Amino acid sequence: MAFNHYVKIRSILNDQPLGWYIKRVDQPTKALNFKGEIVHFDHYYRIYDQYDQPIKYAKFQQLDRLASILGQPVEALPIKED
Repeated sequence: MAFNHYVKIRSILNDQPLGWYIKRVDQPTKALNFKGEIVHFDHYYRIYDQYDQPIKYAKFQQLDRLASILGQPVEALPIKED
């Protein structure tokens, strides 16, 4: 079975107390997809805990994929804007 980073993030969030949130970071990033191809993005997202500290391994590029793994619409995700 292939590693799925979004499933790992779901597992991490299941162990987090309430209050975590997502922030968009407008810096370029890249990720390796399942085909072994490098995909470039002009931004990424990072998840923070209730104390405003970044959660280890909770950096990702596709908000809709995270929402799908969490079983909720993108609009329901706790996204915080600066």
